[in-house]
Amino acid sequence: MANKEFIRTVKFTLFSISAGIIQIGLFTLMEEVFKIDNYWICYLTSLIASVLWNFTINKKVTFRSASNVTVAMTLVLCFYLVFTPVSTVLGNLAEINGVNEYVVLAITMIANFVLEYLYTRYFVYKNSCDTAVDKTKQDVIKDGQKENNNI
Repeated sequence: MANKEFIRTVKFTLFSISAGIIQIGLFTLMEEVFKIDNYWICYLTSLIASVLWNFTINKKVTFRSASNVTVAMTLVLCFYLVFTPVSTVLGNLAEINGVNEYVVLAITMIANFVLEYLYTRYFVYKNSCDTAVDKTKQDVIKDGQKENNNI
């Protein structure tokens, strides 16, 4: 069981890194290429893109949850209804007061990573981890006989 949780944590970390690359890439594109000189617009846009990616891949691969997508996404939305305004306001204040926007972004991304993992694992998917059916290895009952449907 501990090994399974360790592997789940490693998967979440790796997928979060990919989401972080999406967030940093989009944030940088908006800041440096499109010259959007407004921290919160760049931050919110890049955060939303990374959250959608991270939620989708982690539900399927990391947590392997068969829970209702709408319910799970609503619960994740509740997390972000608190995290987003707090991190946006504090990040904007820090940036206005001279803290480099990339330092602010790094700090909020680390906080997001830790808090989101704990919330997602122990609240959103608390009772539904590993409940998704692997359709390629699903047993099929055919003519009263149990057959293994390895595709």
